[in-house]
Parts: sequence; structure tokens; C-alpha cells
Amino acid sequence: MKINENLQIVGSNVVLVPYESKHVEKYHQWMQNEELQQLTASDPLSLDEEYEMQKSWREDDDKCTFLILDKAKLEQTDDEIQALIGDTNIFLLADEEGYSEKTGEIEIMIAEQPARGKRYGWESTLLMLLFGMTYLHIHNYRAITKDTNIKAMQMFKKMGFNEVKRVPVFQEVTFERLVDDAWVEWMRKEVSYQIKPYQR
Repeated sequence: MKINENLQIVGSNVVLVPYESKHVEKYHQWMQNEELQQLTASDPLSLDEEYEMQKSWREDDDKCTFLILDKAKLEQTDDEIQALIGDTNIFLLADEEGYSEKTGEIEIMIAEQPARGKRYGWESTLLMLLFGMTYLHIHNYRAITKDTNIKAMQMFKKMGFNEVKRVPVFQEVTFERLVDDAWVEWMRKEVSYQIKPYQR
């Protein structure tokens, strides 16, 4: 999606930047990890396929992605690749899937082990939810996680999502949340949220 290609989201501890070709090699290294493949329900890709995937994220109208940078490390090193710790995505769901409101499926991945357990995923998800409401005009969110991913399930519940479905055969749990003014106000109090131009 081109809407975010020149934007970055600056929070307190993370910076979200567009997914560029310069990031692909590190992303590709992450996705060779079997644990991340299972958590994200992803198949391993070749490096060439990963570059093609990056292009599709940039071009497709139903996908929006940001990569997550550790803000402190970015300020220390001025190197996005060193500061790169994960990604967050929104898929826009088609009307024929039965949603009356514009719905986005939110995803979050903290790939770097040392960055886990520091609330970077929490902050990044809230920043992405706010971006989706403001720039993509999303009125309803969905999140799907593995039923073994207890931390993700707890996080979405703490964010006010409601569990709506379990599919044991796929080990999946689906959560949903309608956007309302009180929820937006809570999120804006929970995180610092600034949109700035992205400097390549």
C-alpha cells in the first residue's frame, strides 16, 4: 500500500517505518526461523521471493505494513537494519467476508529475541491501530493468533478485543474490536503517537 511509503510513526520506544528493499535481507533471515514460521503461519521463501513479497506489500491496495525499529538503538547507531526488531501489518478485508463496517486484520511480530518482553509489541500494535483508524478509515479490527500464543492472546484482551471464534483444527483464536471514541481516547493516552515524513 502506497499510503505509508513516505511516512513513519514515532512512539516512545519504537519507530515504525515503511518496508523498503534495504530491509529484505534481514527480514528474510528472520523468516528462516521455524518458530516464527509457526507463529505467523508462514512458509519459508527464497530471497528472490522475499523481494517480490516486499514489492507486493508496497503495491497492493489491501495490505499496509510497517517495520518496527528499536528507537533507542536507532538513535545510537543511526542504522535501521541494526535497529530492526519486527513488523506490524493490516490486511483490509473484503466486503464479501460478511463485515458491514470497514475491517482490518491486525498482525504483530517481534522477531528479535532480545526485544521481546519489553512492551515493544504492545506499543507497536497500538500505533498501528491508530494509524489504521486515521489513514485507512477502519471501523472494526480483527486479530487471529495461535491458541498456543498465550502472550498475544492476553495482549489483545488487555487492548479490549473480544474473543469471537476458536478453530481447534487450525489452533486459531479470532478476536474482534469495534472502533469507538472511548477506545481511541484510551489508546491515545496509552502511547505517544506522531506521524512524520520518512527520510530514506
